[in-house]
Amino acid sequence: MTDATVAPIAPVADDVSPLRQPLFRALWIATIVSNVGTWMNDVGAGWLMTSLSSDPLLVALVQAATTLPMFLLALPGGALADIVDRRRLLIGAQVWSLIAATCLAVVVALGLTTPAILLALTFAIAAGASLSAPAFQAIVPELVPAKSLPDAVSLNSLGINIARAIGPALGGVVISLSGPASVFALNAVSVVGVMFVLYRWKRVSTATKLPPEHFFGALRAGARYARHSPSLQIVLVRSIGFFLFASAAWALLPIIARRELGLGPSGYGGILGCMGAGAIVGASVLPVLRKRLSPNGLTIGATVIFALVTFALSQVRGFASAGIVMAFAGLAWIAMLSSLNVAAQLAAPSWVKARALSVYLVVFQGAMTAGSILWGLLAARTDIQTTLTVASILMLAALLLVVWFPIGGGTKADLTPSRHWVEPDVDDTVGADRGPVMIMVEYAVDPARVAEFTMAMHRLSRVRKRDGAMRWELYEDATRPGVIVETFVVESWLEHLRQHERVTKADRIDQDTVRAFHIGADLPIVRHLWAPKLAPIHAASETRS
Repeated sequence: MTDATVAPIAPVADDVSPLRQPLFRALWIATIVSNVGTWMNDVGAGWLMTSLSSDPLLVALVQAATTLPMFLLALPGGALADIVDRRRLLIGAQVWSLIAATCLAVVVALGLTTPAILLALTFAIAAGASLSAPAFQAIVPELVPAKSLPDAVSLNSLGINIARAIGPALGGVVISLSGPASVFALNAVSVVGVMFVLYRWKRVSTATKLPPEHFFGALRAGARYARHSPSLQIVLVRSIGFFLFASAAWALLPIIARRELGLGPSGYGGILGCMGAGAIVGASVLPVLRKRLSPNGLTIGATVIFALVTFALSQVRGFASAGIVMAFAGLAWIAMLSSLNVAAQLAAPSWVKARALSVYLVVFQGAMTAGSILWGLLAARTDIQTTLTVASILMLAALLLVVWFPIGGGTKADLTPSRHWVEPDVDDTVGADRGPVMIMVEYAVDPARVAEFTMAMHRLSRVRKRDGAMRWELYEDATRPGVIVETFVVESWLEHLRQHERVTKADRIDQDTVRAFHIGADLPIVRHLWAPKLAPIHAASETRS
C-alpha cells in the first residue's frame, strides 16, 4: 500500500485548535521535551569544542556537523516516509538517536573526547533527526484538520522555540554543575517520550490497488516534483536567500559569548534562552500578523529584523544587550521559519509531501551548513565584527529575490486527489512494469485560437512532468488545421496508473481550462500506447551431415 492514502488514527474533529487533537497534543509535548534535550546537547557540544580548540573554524564545524546530516539524509528520509509506514520509520530513527546520544555521553564521561570524536558523534545524533524530520512534518496533516494546518505548523515552531528558551539555559546550568557529559546523557533520556507516543499510535491505513514505489523510483519522483513545481521552487529559492546569511549568527554565537562577552556556559545558555523567549512572543503574535500581512510581507519583515540582529551582534558588549538582541532574533526566526514551512506544506499533495518537505529541509540545512563553513573561514581570516557585518548586508541584498519569487502570491491550490481520470480500458493481463508508455490526447481546436490553446497546454505540461512524465510534446496535424495532439511518456504502465491517483483538484481546473478549447460534442480522444514486446532472439545452430 502507498503512504499517500494513509488515514489518521481516528477521525479528526473539525476543530480549529490543533491542541484539541489528542495525538497531536501528546506528540507536541513529547517533542518539546526531546527538543529541550537537543538544545542542551547543542549547547554542550558548542561549549565543549571551545574547550578542546580555540580555532573559529572548528567551533563553526559543530554547527556544520549538526546541519550537514540533514543535507545528506533528508531526501532518503523523505522518500522512505512516502513509501513505508511513517510510524515505524520514526520509531527507528528515535532508537538510532538514543544510541548515538548515549555513546557521546559515555565518551565524554570517560574523558576520551577529541574534536574529531565530538564532531563525528554530533553528526550521528543529527543523522537520526535528519531521517525522521520529513516524516515528522508530513504526518501533521494526518493529525489536524486542513484549516488548522498553519496553526499546527506554527505550534510546532513554537514548541521548538519553547525548547530553545528552556534547553540552552538549562544546559548551561547543568554544564556548570556537573559538566558536558550530563547534558549529553539527558538528551538521550529525552528521546524516550517521543518513542512512547509513537509506539502507542495505532496508525490506520487504507488499501490501494497499486503497490508502493521502489526507493530509487521514489527519489526520482521527489526530485521531478521539485523540478516542476513553481510554488515549491519559490520556497527553495527564498530559503537559500535567508539561511545562507542567517547562519553567520548561529555559527559564531559560541565565540561571541565566550570571547567577546566573557560569558560562561550558563551565560551562553541564557542568551540562547532569550532567543527562545523572543520566539515564544513571536509565535503568540503570528496569528495577528498573518491577518494584517501577506506571507510575502511577513518574510520581508522577518529578514530585515534578522539582518539588523546579525549586525547588532557584532556590536554588543554585555549580557543584557546580547539578550535583547537575541530576543528579536527569536521573533524574526520563528516568523520566517513558520512562513516558509507553511508554504512548503501547501506546495505538495499527500503522495509526495514528505519528499517535497525533505527537499525544503535539504536546502534549508544545506544553506546553513555552507554558511557556517563560509562564515567560520571568513572569521578566521578577518574578525567576528567584519564577518557579521558582511553577512547582514548580504542578507538585506538577498531581499531582491522577493521581486521574482514572492511567497503566497495567489490563492491556495487544492491539492487533494480528484480521481477524475477515467480508468483506461486495457487488457487486465498487462504487466505493471510494461513500458515505456505513451499517452496521446487529441484535441480539436478553433484554428484561430491555437496560439492561446498552446499557452494553456504548456501550463498543463508542468503537471504531466511533475506527476511522472519523462517527456512531453505538442504537435499540430499537418493535414487538419486545429487538430492538436498532446503526447507524454512515462516509464511504465504502473507509473501511469499512479498518475491517475496523483492528479489533484487544482490540476482538474487546469485540465478543464484546456478542454474548454476543444470543439465538438465528444471529449478529446485519449490513446495509450506501449512499446511492443520484442521476440526472443535464438542463436542459429549449425548442423553438419
